[in-house]
Amino acid sequence: MKKNVIIIGAGPAGLTSAYELLKTNKYNVTILESSNQIGGISRTVNYKENRIDIGGHRFFSKIEKVNTWWDEVLEEPFLIRNRKSRVLYERNFYDYPISLNLNTVKNLGAKKFIRIIFSYLKSVIFQREENTLEDFFINRFGYELYSTFFKDYTEKVWGVPCNKIDALFGHQRVKGLSIKSMLVHIVKKLFGSINSKNVETSLIEQFKYPKLGPGQLWENVAKKIIDNGGKIIFNESVNKINLQNSNATEIYTTNNSYKCDYLFSSMPIKDLVASFDNTPETIKTIANKLEYRDFITVGLLVKNLEEQNLKDNWIYIQESDVRIGRLQIFNNWSPYLVNDENTTWLGLEYFCNENDELWSMNEKDFIKLAISEMVKLNFIKEENLLDSVQIKVKKAYPSYFGSYNRFDEIKEYLNTIDNLYCIGRNGQHRYNNMDHSMMTSFEAVAALINEKSKNRLWEINTEKEYHETTDKN
Repeated sequence: MKKNVIIIGAGPAGLTSAYELLKTNKYNVTILESSNQIGGISRTVNYKENRIDIGGHRFFSKIEKVNTWWDEVLEEPFLIRNRKSRVLYERNFYDYPISLNLNTVKNLGAKKFIRIIFSYLKSVIFQREENTLEDFFINRFGYELYSTFFKDYTEKVWGVPCNKIDALFGHQRVKGLSIKSMLVHIVKKLFGSINSKNVETSLIEQFKYPKLGPGQLWENVAKKIIDNGGKIIFNESVNKINLQNSNATEIYTTNNSYKCDYLFSSMPIKDLVASFDNTPETIKTIANKLEYRDFITVGLLVKNLEEQNLKDNWIYIQESDVRIGRLQIFNNWSPYLVNDENTTWLGLEYFCNENDELWSMNEKDFIKLAISEMVKLNFIKEENLLDSVQIKVKKAYPSYFGSYNRFDEIKEYLNTIDNLYCIGRNGQHRYNNMDHSMMTSFEAVAALINEKSKNRLWEINTEKEYHETTDKN
């Protein structure tokens, strides 16, 4: 008889796991999704035929298996998009990643630019021990460049100082990006010797993109799962998980219960541990103190924005007099995201904590704040506004502070639950990109089918070379 697999969450990790498991024809697969939508934070929200890509998702991966998988499930050619990002700082635009070009020198001024150079040279000679994210940034960019372009924006995103964030965040998200790597990239580009596998993700110049946003791909996956006999049950929030003899045996939601032989979880670790019926108090306490950053997007539909000549996918707002962190221009991700080509569809991104001032603000007042900030930054004129919408996302970003320094204790405990596989960004409390979340699913499915250790699940995206070699192992 087929074994029953319960998967918590219909985001990229959960959907990838279900799709791969159903290929084997050995399992009954049921996905429990707490919302009524597919794709998690990688979904596309359709508002009056204007589509919002929550957080922005570039389809770029150094993992051959992921690229092949994307092509297989999308079933139509990806768009090839030019990548362009800039930083708005003191009302001037700078390329991102920061380029050491004439525009940068002109905007910063010669004196500040010279201070940046000498500060970087000092950081090369006097390397700091990397305990915090601040140490990480200073070692790669010098204090002057860090304090100018990284410090304020990063603290806006996370809500805490950089010296309170674990350096692991930098190693995972920024990896090998530094002034040195940018200069090497420029030289290689001049001589035409760039290999995409050797380019830092932050330096890529093109990426693939589904014409209707990332949700198009994940909705295709969901359809294939159902066509292959899988189930996706919406509005099912997990409240309790019964553990017996080091195994998860039954999952309880508000209205139902589901027996399982194997459990794949992409739900936030904090909630997962709280749902267990007999967890040690120490583990409960550590999990309860894990922190997350929540996310609010405001979509603004405007006209007459052509004079701005915005070619960016997104713009980082490094300005202390506004709350917005990043601005997306959805027209530049895909023209198909916008219903009327004569309008511009903007996504304003705000980072907050659940129940804080921003999160608690009513929708009308929040949108009013967002509009006023766009006017203040001279992006739009209020009379050109055509429509607006607000979207909230809880636990969008697992944080590398709070009780994170004791996360290994949680991991060791979870590994004692023999039939539990933790997958995805929130499932591992790791700020993974979409492709690495998918890799946790590939690894989990392989471990289950081949009855192998689950330890490699936790290694994904912790080593620089992992994603370049794992699919060949």
